[in-house]
Amino acid sequence: MRDDEARYEAVTSRDARFDGEFFFAVVTTGIYCRPSCPAVTPKRVNVRFFPSAAAAQAAGFRACRRCRPDAVPGSAEWNVRADLVGRAVRLIGDGVVDREGVGGLARRLGYSPRQVQRQLTAELGAGPVALARARRAHTARVLLQTTALPVTELAFAAGFASIRQFNDTIREIYAGTPSELRAAAGNGGAVARRTTAAAPGAGAGRPGDGFADRSAGGSADRSAPAGIPLRLAYRGPYAAAEIFDFLQLRAVPGVEEIRGTRGERTYRRTLRLTHGSGIAEVDEPAGPRRRRRPPAGLVCPAARGTDGGWLECRLRLTDLRDLSTAVQRLRRLFDLDADPYAVAERLGADPLLGPLVAERPGLRSPGAADPEELAVRTVLGGPPEHAAALVRKYGKPLDAADGGLTHLFPAPGNLTGAEVAEPVRTLCTALADGTVTLDAGADRGATERALAALPGVGPRAAAYLRMRALGDPDVGTTPGSDQEQGAMAGPAAWRPWGAYALHHLWRAGLLPAGEMSIPNGTPRPDGTPIPDGTPIPNGTPIPNGTPIPNGTPRPDEGPGAGEPSGPREPSGPGEMPRAEDPSGAAEPPTYAPAGRAG
Repeated sequence: MRDDEARYEAVTSRDARFDGEFFFAVVTTGIYCRPSCPAVTPKRVNVRFFPSAAAAQAAGFRACRRCRPDAVPGSAEWNVRADLVGRAVRLIGDGVVDREGVGGLARRLGYSPRQVQRQLTAELGAGPVALARARRAHTARVLLQTTALPVTELAFAAGFASIRQFNDTIREIYAGTPSELRAAAGNGGAVARRTTAAAPGAGAGRPGDGFADRSAGGSADRSAPAGIPLRLAYRGPYAAAEIFDFLQLRAVPGVEEIRGTRGERTYRRTLRLTHGSGIAEVDEPAGPRRRRRPPAGLVCPAARGTDGGWLECRLRLTDLRDLSTAVQRLRRLFDLDADPYAVAERLGADPLLGPLVAERPGLRSPGAADPEELAVRTVLGGPPEHAAALVRKYGKPLDAADGGLTHLFPAPGNLTGAEVAEPVRTLCTALADGTVTLDAGADRGATERALAALPGVGPRAAAYLRMRALGDPDVGTTPGSDQEQGAMAGPAAWRPWGAYALHHLWRAGLLPAGEMSIPNGTPRPDGTPIPDGTPIPNGTPIPNGTPIPNGTPRPDEGPGAGEPSGPREPSGPGEMPRAEDPSGAAEPPTYAPAGRAG
């Protein structure tokens, strides 16, 4: 949405679809808001628009206390874009500026600090320091309103260099002192005070690091949450059951676990972070939400009868400096910054995908909480128990087991020894020495090529990792003209949402296990066959029109170069889900291979 008049129409209609896409400020009040702010719509003459919260803050506007614009989902544009600005925004969100400064950000991007500053300012109205400052301010507000951590320690945990800088920033952005923000949260701080027991696996003696213990036999009672309570916002419809199914089928024992029954599950996992470790818990939304106002004052769009909402989350960290990084990783894992409206508009017009999109609105493309972990699991292959054996042997044990969580997944540097089997050892050597980088700002094309060149990885696994580990929604689109595609618009028309097309096809069972091209004669949902040679992700039709997936051997050839043989994951190469259906649902489990019980 580039036109200011169109933006104002979105503000007038309080359209939550554009939350995070832009922000508006009111010059007469000095406040900036999200487009769906429930306050009285200001006059057009008094409204200014900004591409980012940081730009509004740099212009002297403070955050609205009613709509909390700093808590909106991120723009899906930054997941799509592979240019300098898109990569920089993802790295800043991952905390690179706080850890390495602007110079470190520029080195990762391969540009000069001046060029990075110029490009970000031109498109976002703020440079890397201002964007990182907005991120720190949001982290500080969350800590103020959800923990009892002393303000002096909280400031450094949020990434501020001094108490004075912290106080000045909070006053400037939120028009109040830290103590006033904490008091405005009502009983928000009391939640943290009730959960100050020692956390399993957490370092002892650090204030704010302890949370209520949950033994192996404990229940996942949501009425007594432990850890820093957070709400991970998303826009539009969200197919929560499908993404929890996806994660449950692939959960690695010791590192991940799912508690509860379908519709009321809690996903739990350990996190290996920059300054320490953590345990994350994310609840599956269970039906209609209770109509209540949260302590921090954030108005959930779902409570106003519109699409959107949040996932309830709790984070238990050994070092609170990792809070923002942990949140960003969970957002990528659950694909919370996606734009389901744009996806539905593009894919819904396709004859093949239209019925699938209508059947499952808000279907997401899961990312990865730890890209290096996913890479190892994908190359290792097989069911989750194979990765669990690796975890038990090489992973770092928690100080105390927490239910089914016992270890951190091993770092690549721990999997480079001679006793580690190929091709995992080669992959981890490349990750450990920097030959291959899987961070949020990696050049996706170059990384995919580097992965595909590694023995035992191959192009299919590389494309799968590009989609999940690097969060690229444009994986699997094959350029081509309408004439080349025949009666179907095909993958070229699915851009930039090819990854979502893949998940719809896998979920509907139109693609068998490991296939990344439409087999000849595969029926559409209406029963009519798809023309031979119609390619979808990574498929290349040969002269007779038969599509051959990248890296898939022809009948007269052996395994493709660099492509491991053996069973493949139904939603792409690599890790395979368990054979049983953990959900107990009547329908086949999500993404189950054809012909298997689950």
